[in-house]
Amino acid sequence: MLLPDDLTHEQYCYLTTTGRKSGEPREIEIWFGVDGATLYLMAGGREKSHWVRNLDKTPAATVRLREATFSVTARRVSDPGEETRVREMLVAKYSPGYSGDLTTWGRTALPIALDIQSEATA
Repeated sequence: MLLPDDLTHEQYCYLTTTGRKSGEPREIEIWFGVDGATLYLMAGGREKSHWVRNLDKTPAATVRLREATFSVTARRVSDPGEETRVREMLVAKYSPGYSGDLTTWGRTALPIALDIQSEATA
């Protein structure tokens, strides 16, 4: 399922994971990029990020963009070509509006793919 173009240009998405200990929903606001039917995120805290650990335990999650919510399945990006595209895409999207330097983040953050399964609600 492809996202409508107007949603791909949003600045943030809202990822809801299942807490690995509590089992409760946990929502974060985070930068994202889109390629086809996949949203990409990068964790500056890498494996220490709670949302990454939540997804490692329960890969099923939801992503909200404006009023649209999508069911997704998370995976760590392991393909070197895909990883390079993700890093370049997110740095290119956010560097122009960011006052700091994203070079280190773009090189060291952990890329996570969220493959869109369906639109959960509109």
